[in-house]
Amino acid sequence: MGTPKISIIIPTLNEAENISRLLKHLAANKTAKTPIEMIIVDGGSDDHTPTIIQKYIQQNNIDYIRVITAPKGRAKQMNAGATNAKGTILYFLHADSFPPKGYDQDIVGEISKGNLAGCFRMRFDSNHWWLRLASWLTQFSWRACRGGDQSQFITKDLFEELGKFDEHFIIYEDNDLINKLYARNQFTVINKKITTSSRRYKTNGIWKLQYHFWAIYIKKWFGASAEELHEYYKKNIVS
Repeated sequence: MGTPKISIIIPTLNEAENISRLLKHLAANKTAKTPIEMIIVDGGSDDHTPTIIQKYIQQNNIDYIRVITAPKGRAKQMNAGATNAKGTILYFLHADSFPPKGYDQDIVGEISKGNLAGCFRMRFDSNHWWLRLASWLTQFSWRACRGGDQSQFITKDLFEELGKFDEHFIIYEDNDLINKLYARNQFTVINKKITTSSRRYKTNGIWKLQYHFWAIYIKKWFGASAEELHEYYKKNIVS
């Protein structure tokens, strides 16, 4: 596919349920114009995730997907993917989030306008009224409406200038980077929707999980360390 312009970086840990569907979705919804590569960074799956990916690559004779391994932890995994990336644009994507049609051209278009980092709006795969409201709020530029489930694009140069993801964060690494970008007034929201899984809400309960997410956000606002946030998460939220 030529030299990649966008490197799609997907951290995985036991994503056998989603990964094949995601790879098919990404291939079906990109344009033919933008050279891409996909780097799946596995953190030690024991549910055959890497095997499923390799089977998909072989069956479809694909040369633009690579699988690498890294220590468990999204920040560490995504940084490893960025280090191995050949594209000038990095696109960090969770394995249970599905970008809109033409996502690659949307990202390139924003970069060409000088918007060097940003995300998509988001919707959950649920009709629960609260999750629909939360999805609706992601159209606004407020920092409190941001999160990793919306995916993140950023030029590789800017990502490296900001020091990459802070690997002290086991959770909240996405928001930490977003905060740095907002401080520079360098973040845009593309007015198209990525669809993300509501599985954590189903597992934990919508109100309970939302409460704990707010608590983490407020704790960070008042200066909680990465370790304190992770301890709170481990105690209160089922991954």
